[in-house]
Amino acid sequence: MSLIDSHCHLDFPELHADLAGVLARAGQAGVEHLVTISTGVRHFERYRDLAEAHANVSFTIGTHPNYVGDEPEATAQTLVDLARHPKCVGIGEAGLDYHYDKAPRDQAARVFRNHIAAARISGLPLVIHSRDADDDMAAILREEMGQGPFAAILHCFTASPALARTGVELGLFISFSGVLTFKTAAQLRDIAAMVPEERLLVETDAPFLAPVPHRGKTNEPAYVVETAKVLANARNVPFEHMARVTRANTLRCFSKLQLAEQAA
Repeated sequence: MSLIDSHCHLDFPELHADLAGVLARAGQAGVEHLVTISTGVRHFERYRDLAEAHANVSFTIGTHPNYVGDEPEATAQTLVDLARHPKCVGIGEAGLDYHYDKAPRDQAARVFRNHIAAARISGLPLVIHSRDADDDMAAILREEMGQGPFAAILHCFTASPALARTGVELGLFISFSGVLTFKTAAQLRDIAAMVPEERLLVETDAPFLAPVPHRGKTNEPAYVVETAKVLANARNVPFEHMARVTRANTLRCFSKLQLAEQAA
């Protein structure tokens, strides 16, 4: 069965140093496509070049909340203009991170709202990073959705059941990473079991958060298979079914990927 890694960072040194091997192992594992996710708008050319060099790689553009102080704040229009590249399939990752708190919270929220506006204008999905910020994240999402709909993904979901319910209520996708496989993640598996099937995605967030049985290693896209297996088990469905579902959901979420597949 084919899978799509909906969130990885191929430009990070841990993966880029052996990019040919990373891509080959992904293919051997049945991972047909990879979305490499932006952490800074200033690195646009890096993501673009990666995607242009590899048919099975697409990218997003945006500023990670931990790096909002490292570059000028991109306007919504700047993001929309950059996202016109045919292999740019999403906006972000952007959001709130109160765990590391590397940026003033008002600045992080302002930048996040710029990204929401870009997603709304472009029609591309927003990849959301949310860590230890459940209440403010839910409030911003509700407020912004009331001003006009936009597609979005709560990526690497590790938050509360309440935020998961808010995401589902607002029509967001919920993406699970290797954290789902950790022994300490029983509550997260319970959340994964209750998310509607049509809202589920899987990802690696590589090179971080390698799933069981690869804990302690550099994570890579091939390992998304392990997360999909645990997700299938949590929902009491066959792995093959979960692979089909998450692949179809990813193509529906990232509409540019769907269009590319239809044109092939």
